[in-house]
Amino acid sequence: MNGLGVGGSQSPNLVNAANALLYAFMTVTCFAGPWLTNLIGFRWTLSIGSIGYPLYAAGLYVNNRWGTTWFVYVGAVACGLSAGFFWSVEGAISTGYPEQHKRGRYIATWFTFRNFGNIIGGAISLGINHSANKLGKVGYETYLGFIAIQCLGFPLGLLLSNPEKVQRDDGTRIEAPRNINWRLEGREMWRLIRSRPILMLTPLFWYFGWIQAYPGTYLATYFTVRSRALGSFMSAVVGTIATWLAGVLVDIPWAKSRQKRAIATYALIAALNSATWIWAVIIQNEYRHTRPALDWGDQRTFGRGFGVYMLERISLGMVENYVYWCISNLSDSPGDQIRYSSLLRGIETAGVAVGFGVQAVPTALIATASINFGLWFVALPFGYYATLQVVNKFNQLNKEN
Repeated sequence: MNGLGVGGSQSPNLVNAANALLYAFMTVTCFAGPWLTNLIGFRWTLSIGSIGYPLYAAGLYVNNRWGTTWFVYVGAVACGLSAGFFWSVEGAISTGYPEQHKRGRYIATWFTFRNFGNIIGGAISLGINHSANKLGKVGYETYLGFIAIQCLGFPLGLLLSNPEKVQRDDGTRIEAPRNINWRLEGREMWRLIRSRPILMLTPLFWYFGWIQAYPGTYLATYFTVRSRALGSFMSAVVGTIATWLAGVLVDIPWAKSRQKRAIATYALIAALNSATWIWAVIIQNEYRHTRPALDWGDQRTFGRGFGVYMLERISLGMVENYVYWCISNLSDSPGDQIRYSSLLRGIETAGVAVGFGVQAVPTALIATASINFGLWFVALPFGYYATLQVVNKFNQLNKEN
């Protein structure tokens, strides 16, 4: 829905404020994910974590159709309370279930399935709004497809096998102890959050969360309704390609050195993100004076603006895969992976909440793009040293095993 540009709404401020509220609640429930999973298991945590999504989509629907605003905030709170648990456990499943040498591709597979929702939703939106070559909101029918898809989350989540019932292809079993004392769980979380790899990765986590408010607001501000629908569809396609590129690079079998694979992948991500934000600031500086209404019917002006949006989505996809690959190599236990995933998503959602909150003020997009530019170059050296820490931790775990 955010791929439509602030949820497809005509008012960026309303949806940005709702998203800030949503992600603020998610920050709390992300950090609380290990405690709930410890009590009820992976399967039920995943299912319960999905129940808030259709309520948020319903809030956008009634706002779009009848102008009601209070339900948007109710849906945002409901989604924030549940989705944090969903985010924490889905990351642990994708990083903790597969063998070490498959994790980059398994993470890419997970993002591919997740992007199918964006692709289907984007295709529905594009089909409904293909003739709307003006600024404004998407048709209210668009949300019905989202609601239908999201209502499937709860029953489908119950089909998951809990880790103790999983056997990997190499014959190994997954260790994920349950019913751990809550104080011990808290001490384990505190131990991990103070570990050097997490401290080094934190700027990258924060950067990844913070910048998510900008692309949708940019899309809603400068693009016609049908171009926003195209952006929603294409962002899922290029995001899937990007996450597979990152996933394959870190898993290339003929490159024996894990450190070389990691550094080469990070170098590609660094170059792409650096180029993206330099271009974004240049484009944004131009648009703050010209205030265009970009539509695919005018290829003379459309390509440059749409191209930078696509690059932002490619950059996000590669960074997302890489940070998950990093935490997947810090432990081979889903018990620890749920903690690592919760820390990652908690820090990320805090960044998202602040990012959407700043954008909802509202803040000039040239200022936001410039902050994104600065945050990336702050995170850049930390990400490199984190890469070395992750590889060293992985090698240490292998020696111990």
